Amino acid sequence: MTSTPTSPPRLDPVDALVQLTFAVQTVIGTVAARHELSITQLRMLGILRDREPGMLELSRMLTLEKSSVTGLVDRAQKRGLVARTGADGDGRAVHVRLTARGRRVAARLTEEVTDELSALVAGLPARDRDQLTRIATRVVYDRAAHDGIDLDEGRARA
Repeated sequence: MTSTPTSPPRLDPVDALVQLTFAVQTVIGTVAARHELSITQLRMLGILRDREPGMLELSRMLTLEKSSVTGLVDRAQKRGLVARTGADGDGRAVHVRLTARGRRVAARLTEEVTDELSALVAGLPARDRDQLTRIATRVVYDRAAHDGIDLDEGRARA
């Protein structure tokens, strides 16, 4: 008979982040696979939900070489999920946006990931979920700033 402790053992911060990352990646990978997408394709659709970045910006956000992003966008374009558009004032610059089909797929992915990640933290008291949100937001924004990415730039305004 296995007993379940009332409180899990305390992990050090690095191990806790790694284990949390594994849990989140499992959810994201499962959702992506249900839609015959890679995790990177899902990430790209997530980025494009509220912005139309240029190819260089998209490559920085995905931490991929520009040539890899070109192939990623090509495959998504063949599936009717994204379209390339010219940038105002620069005939050479190319931006990427979701198509109507891409918006529907991205909305469904968002819904599924939200449901499954919400279930992951459902057992936490509201105070702990709020604290987790504040800490994660700070880590994400600090890392983006370190990488020269403005997470608020290019967002579509409601």
